[in-house]
Amino acid sequence: HMPLTFAGTGRRGKVLLVFFETDEFPDTGQGLCRPALLERGNDSAIRGLAFHLRMSGRLFAYPAGTAPERHTRLILHLDDGSMIFFDDARKIGYVRAVTPASLREWEFWRKLGPEPFELDDKAFGERFAGRGGAIKALLLDQSVIAGIGNIYADESCFRAGIRPDAPARSLCAADLGRLRAALVEVLEESIEACGSSIKDYRTARGDAGAFQNTFRVYGRSGKNCLVCGAKLRT
Repeated sequence: HMPLTFAGTGRRGKVLLVFFETDEFPDTGQGLCRPALLERGNDSAIRGLAFHLRMSGRLFAYPAGTAPERHTRLILHLDDGSMIFFDDARKIGYVRAVTPASLREWEFWRKLGPEPFELDDKAFGERFAGRGGAIKALLLDQSVIAGIGNIYADESCFRAGIRPDAPARSLCAADLGRLRAALVEVLEESIEACGSSIKDYRTARGDAGAFQNTFRVYGRSGKNCLVCGAKLRT
C-alpha cells in the first residue's frame, strides 16, 4: 500500500499510462500527461503506471466495498473509497510501475514507432519506403507505427483502396497518402464511438464501444460489400 496522487492519464501506442504527481513534477495542469515526462527527472522515482491490456485486460471503476472478481489481478484504492480493478482472464496483460531508468531498459517502449496522429504524408511515407513486407503486417508492427491493431489496419486499407497483402514498396506516395488519411479517419471515428467491442473490450465504466457497428470489412467475410454490393471473400 503506497499512497500516491494521480496527476492524469495518457497513452503511448497501445499502452495506457497513469501519471503520478511528484515533488519534481507537481500537477500544474500544464500538460503533465505527455508520455515524454515519464522519462525525465530522478531515475529511480516512480513516475506512474503503464498498463498493456493485451487481448482481455480491462480497467473498471467500482464503488467502495466491491468484491474482487475471479480474474482481478490488481486493485487500486482511491481516497474516496472507490476502487479500480485491473482484470485479465488470459493473464497476458500486464502493469508496470515505471521510472525514467526502467523505461530506458524496457525494450518494447524503446522500439515504439511514432503515433499515427503525429505524422504528415511525407513522414508517414518514409516509414514504409522501400520495404518489401505486406502493408498490413507493417501497420501492425509497433516499431513502424505505434498503436494499430487488426481492426484498424483492415478498415484503413479498405478505405484507401489498398490490398492488405500489397508489398509496401509497391505503393506510391499517393497510395500512402490515402492510407494515412484513412487511418486517421478510422481512428478518430473509433475514438468517438468509444472503441470496438468484439469480445472483451469495455470502457472503464463497463460500457461497450460502438465502432463495431460500422465495420466495412473486419469480420465481414462472406457478407455483401457496403460499397459495391459484391460478397467479400476474405
